[in-house]
Amino acid sequence: MKLLTFIQKGTYRLGVKKDQGVVDVLAALSSISTEKTIPTTIHEVIEGGTGALNELREYIDMVLALDNDKTAYLLDESTLVLGPCVTHPNKIICVGLNYRRHAEETGAQIPQYPILFNKFNNTLTGHGDDISLPKVSEKVDYEAELAIVIGKTAKYISKEQAPGHVFGYSNANDLSARDLQVRTQQWLLGKSCDKFAPIGPYVVTADEVGNPNDLEIKTYVNGEVRQHSNTSDMIFHCDEIVSYISQHMTLVPGDIILTGTPEGVVLGYPPEKQVYLKDGDIVTIEIEKLGTLTNRFVAE
Repeated sequence: MKLLTFIQKGTYRLGVKKDQGVVDVLAALSSISTEKTIPTTIHEVIEGGTGALNELREYIDMVLALDNDKTAYLLDESTLVLGPCVTHPNKIICVGLNYRRHAEETGAQIPQYPILFNKFNNTLTGHGDDISLPKVSEKVDYEAELAIVIGKTAKYISKEQAPGHVFGYSNANDLSARDLQVRTQQWLLGKSCDKFAPIGPYVVTADEVGNPNDLEIKTYVNGEVRQHSNTSDMIFHCDEIVSYISQHMTLVPGDIILTGTPEGVVLGYPPEKQVYLKDGDIVTIEIEKLGTLTNRFVAE
């Protein structure tokens, strides 16, 4: 199932992406009531577990099978203003230098343990939103990343248990102000500017994705391919990452993990060929089975 959020009158609404269009869950419930409890926000779906997801899936299938006028709740996705596909995570945890060829292009040693840092909710935004280039940086870089969305509380879980704690996956762009990132030994400042973690357009449930470490991943800048790899190049695979983090902190439903970026970032080019993002640039992240995440960058 593909889930998204869209903004209507300043609030986030839950949508379900189907071949016919996007089902506005609240609007559908207003038109076609049910005695069952149907989740109406992305976090209600995630926190409700398999039961909530199944109830939603069955309800949407029932609504779409009806021979009636669906214009009140079946929407054209191209007309929607999308939000981040997960709106209020408890934690946004990121993994640095997690693709072998990316570590090599930056001259870094292959890490023995996952390198973890974090972003905050101010970095979240959605597909189609404009992202301001911060005045304090001249070196904003793109980073295509597979995002894991946690679906079940995880503490001290094994690698084998980890997939059962994942709700789904999404595209993400771990934007980085490189000049701020390397100003000190801590990466936080360069990673946490406003809207520096666009995510979406969908959360695709784990059952539809299958093996998350066998997905093609690309970045386009103004239509030019800059990154082209596969998630199989991760040093620490998704199950290892979830298990490792759970040994040190409790993961809860709705937490987001950004799993690292492949080679092809601006930082990996020779200094004379490094051209960082500028006003008007359009960046698209595309991961197999997850759709495309596109944002335009504008001068602040």
